[in-house]
Amino acid sequence: MAEREISQSRLYEWLTGDDDSRMCKDIPDAACREQPHNFFLHLFAALGNKLADELSSARLVLPWLLGVIGAPLWMVGLLVPIRESGALLPQLFVAGFIRLKPQRKWAWVVGGVIQALAAAILALLALYGQGSLGGALVLATLIALSLARGLSSIATKDVLGKTIAKGRRGNLMGWSGSVAGAVTLAAGGTLMLFEDRPGELALAVLLGVAALGWLLNAACAARIKEEPGAVEGGENAWSSIKLGLRLLRDDRDFLHFNLSRSLLLASALALPYVALLGQQQSGAELGGLGVLVVVSGVAGMLANPVWGKRADASSRNVLRDTGLGAATCCLLGAGIAWLPGEWTQTVWPYAIVYALLVIAHAGVRLGRKTYLVDMAGQDRRALYVALSNTLTGGMMLLVGGATGVLAQWLGTASLLVALAFMALAAAASAARLPEVEQ
Repeated sequence: MAEREISQSRLYEWLTGDDDSRMCKDIPDAACREQPHNFFLHLFAALGNKLADELSSARLVLPWLLGVIGAPLWMVGLLVPIRESGALLPQLFVAGFIRLKPQRKWAWVVGGVIQALAAAILALLALYGQGSLGGALVLATLIALSLARGLSSIATKDVLGKTIAKGRRGNLMGWSGSVAGAVTLAAGGTLMLFEDRPGELALAVLLGVAALGWLLNAACAARIKEEPGAVEGGENAWSSIKLGLRLLRDDRDFLHFNLSRSLLLASALALPYVALLGQQQSGAELGGLGVLVVVSGVAGMLANPVWGKRADASSRNVLRDTGLGAATCCLLGAGIAWLPGEWTQTVWPYAIVYALLVIAHAGVRLGRKTYLVDMAGQDRRALYVALSNTLTGGMMLLVGGATGVLAQWLGTASLLVALAFMALAAAASAARLPEVEQ
């Protein structure tokens, strides 16, 4: 046992570049002693979560599921908004509940188990669902999955702040993203083996593996050694709303961060439009989508460890630089679409832009997570995360709807130019944020 702990500590120190795993800035000594053990549990939990996310993707797998069971076409348009906003909007309402629990990992476990059950139900619907009723059941199950995802999201960040010290969180999330990128690569390679559309059994298998991924996530969370925390300050939903509004009014840095985060939605909103542009120009079907998933996995593996180390030094600079990177990618994608030549009629130039945008978006995600966890005090970290995510969920619905209208009016390439200006505004806003890692 002692030899295993020494080996684990050495591997931890190699991964983090830290020659003393017992030095901690803002967590108790007891939590510091367990940090190498908890680091790897966080890492494997992230692996299970990412595997499940990819194999139940609302942008890839669930549209095929609705097509296989013969659901109405309009239901496909509800998948991504439900998945994203359903996970973000309710978080403020459950933050107070989580705050009342001395150990927040059990809320994370509950969220993981519910997501696993939802994925298992989706697998059954792939085999037995039919028509409008089957589609309605898919959407209802997706709502439950998304709400559970929101519960896990708050608890995960709170447990992260209690068990991993400042200066190492970005590194952890960077390695998690790298491992997740490898999983995405494997998922994309598998999808490329399918023909025009996977059958019912193939979809059921994919969703069954997703369920196992969330069970792995929940099992790792349950084994994390979390010291009981303070329970003072737990709020009911209405009290949380009032406290959240006071925070936005009184904490100008927090308000500024949420403005920057909302503008940085440009990177997330641009990704499907770059993929769509590649399909429009090349006419590629599933093979083209498989290529995009593969390049996404490679980009994630390469980018996340680098962003993680940079975020631990200055997450503000990461947000600024990724805003500039997202703007460049949007302009590059639009420019390629407008250029003449047969080479612009293949999926590959758009796949390269997509990979670069994935790198920028990975930095956005990792930078904002690190910034938020580091700026929030330990006593109100769950509330800060929940409030920020709730605001972002609302903005996602508003901005996502607006971009859909603009895409219909302007066309895909012109929309990317508009998103480039949004990303430039995000970079300018992020550059003025205060440092939180110093």
